[in-house]
Amino acid sequence: MADARTREGQRMLIAYVVVTVVTIAANTAVAVADFARAGFVLANSAEVGVPRSWLPVLGALKAAGAAGLALGLLGVPFVGPAAAAGLVLFFAGAVAAHLRARVLRNIAVPAAFLALAAASLLLAAVR
Repeated sequence: MADARTREGQRMLIAYVVVTVVTIAANTAVAVADFARAGFVLANSAEVGVPRSWLPVLGALKAAGAAGLALGLLGVPFVGPAAAAGLVLFFAGAVAAHLRARVLRNIAVPAAFLALAAASLLLAAVR
């Protein structure tokens, strides 16, 4: 019975690390795109009504979330789950912005980021 619990714990740890690393990579990449004012970022933000002047702040929030998740993976207590919770709130707002602007053709993108953040939070909580 203890072996089964140990294996389950190992699987949960692997899932936590994999999902969190993917979340870190995705948020880092999109933060860089925000800072670089990539064409797709400018087009999307204009379409949903986000001013260009907000892009550095939005990029910084995504980068801070990614950094917090990384610190959590490194064992800093409470930082990882707090970062994941912040990213959940951030991307819930992004989904809401898409819904408010009725821009549904690419709503899957912020929804995917929301799902990654939520999975990171859930796995950190049960770990």
